[in-house]
Amino acid sequence: MATHLITGAGSGIGAAVARRLHERGDDLILFARDAGRARELVSAFPGARTLVGDLATPERLSWALAQQSLPDRLDSLLHVAGVVDLGQVGDLTPKTWHHQLNVNLVAPAELTRLLLPQLRVSHGQVIFVNSGAGLSAHAEWGAYAASKHGLKALADALREEERASGLRVTSVYPGRTASPMQAKVHQQEGKEYDATRWIDPGSVATTILMALDLPRDARIDDVTVRPGR
Repeated sequence: MATHLITGAGSGIGAAVARRLHERGDDLILFARDAGRARELVSAFPGARTLVGDLATPERLSWALAQQSLPDRLDSLLHVAGVVDLGQVGDLTPKTWHHQLNVNLVAPAELTRLLLPQLRVSHGQVIFVNSGAGLSAHAEWGAYAASKHGLKALADALREEERASGLRVTSVYPGRTASPMQAKVHQQEGKEYDATRWIDPGSVATTILMALDLPRDARIDDVTVRPGR
């Protein structure tokens, strides 16, 4: 039975991935921002374990994890959690920049650093759920795209650094996906949200599981998923 640690398992792509892995009997460790959220996740995924820490304050993650029991090994670390706040560069404040960079980039880097020993034991895999914005930036997406471009650089560097340890590193670049985050984006854009126009989170989860389950004689470094409608 494989052990997976997932951030962002409460909704959207993260919940879809957690559901698939839970249904097939894998061992889940779900990352929660606080104790209340941890209880909700355990209720949704009976038998799952949780770790509590705030991705918005990555400088405190080392202390938070030191107070909790970590697994001896991890087969995968899935970075799915993310935040988005649109705005023109001329209007974005440092607070908005820092929040997106912390949650979308610095926290994944720090969690990866803290859990690398467990991943090396299993010759495991790190999956970064990036975004189309991690490949191309558009107006009003500056801060979010910067965080996701940085996430691509993090994944690329980690892949090269950990090649000798047998660690696989995959970046997944979904297009617009039907989720609470996408509803928020539409609200910020002043547009009507129609979930049927966008990728179902389960389709992205299928892509992620394909990368996880790929035999060890191959690897998927980067994969882009776009709306099919």
